[in-house]
Amino acid sequence: MNARNDAAPVIIKRKKVIAGGGHHGGAWKVAYADFVTAMMAFFMLMWLLSATTEQQRVGIADYFTPTIPINRVSGGGNGNFGGDSIFSEDTLPQSGTGATSKRPASEDRARGASGNDPDAETRKAQDESFAALDSMLQGFGGESAIMENALEHINTRITDEGLVIEIFSRDRVQLFEGDTAQPSPLLQDLSAMIAEISKTVTNPIAIEGHAHAQPIVIAQNPVWELSQERASQMRVMLEEQGLRPDRMRRVTGNADREPVVRDPMAMRNDRLEIVLLRTAN
Repeated sequence: MNARNDAAPVIIKRKKVIAGGGHHGGAWKVAYADFVTAMMAFFMLMWLLSATTEQQRVGIADYFTPTIPINRVSGGGNGNFGGDSIFSEDTLPQSGTGATSKRPASEDRARGASGNDPDAETRKAQDESFAALDSMLQGFGGESAIMENALEHINTRITDEGLVIEIFSRDRVQLFEGDTAQPSPLLQDLSAMIAEISKTVTNPIAIEGHAHAQPIVIAQNPVWELSQERASQMRVMLEEQGLRPDRMRRVTGNADREPVVRDPMAMRNDRLEIVLLRTAN
C-alpha cells in the first residue's frame, strides 16, 4: 500500500490546435482581397472618366445599357428571352453610336441577316449608306480646329428609324442664345455640316427639338413652344443650306419630357435630333 501511494501521478496534456493561424482564421485575407479589387475597379473608373471624351463615354454607357426585355409573356422577338440582343446595332459603341431604348433596332435587320425577311438586303444597304454618312460627318473634324470642336457636340446612331444625328449644348457653348430660338454660331456651323452630308442622299428628314427643364416656380413653362420653335428654326436653316423642303417629313417639339442626363435642368438636355429616315422599297 505504501509503494502504491508513493507512485507519481500521471498527467495527460491535450493541446487544442486551431487551423488558420489564430482566432481570426483566414477570413481577413478574403476581406482584404475584396477591398483591393474594389479599389482597383474604382481607380480604373476614374481613369476612364478622365481619359475619354464625352462621346466615347456615351458609347460606353450605351454598350452596358441593358436592352434585353424579360417579360412574363413572350414579345415575339428572336433574341434571348424573346427580346433583342444588346449587340443588335451594326455600329461601334466606342464612337457613341450604340442602340437606345427609344429607337431599338431589331437584331436580324440591323445586321442585314438574310432569311424570311424580304427587306433584309435593303436594310443592309441602307445601314451601309448610313455608316458612310457617319464617316463623312466625322471627317469634317480634320478640316479645322473649329470643325473639330463642333464635332464634340454631335452623337450619331443607326436605328430602325434611320440615321439619328443628335446635336447638343454644353454649359459654356450652347446651340441657341439663352432660352430663345436664336441660333448661335455653333449651330450655324453644325447645320452647314449636316446639310452638306444630307445632300448626298435623298432620304426624307425628321427633326425633333428638346429643351432642358425650367424651375417649377415659374408661372408659365415655355418648354413646349421653345422646343417646337427650335426644331422649326433648324428646318429653316437646313433649307437655307440647300435641302429641298419636300424632304421634310415632320418637325416636332418634345419639351423636357426626354432628358438624357439625370438632372432635367442640365444644359446637356438642350438638343436637336435630325433623323435621316429609312426609305421603303
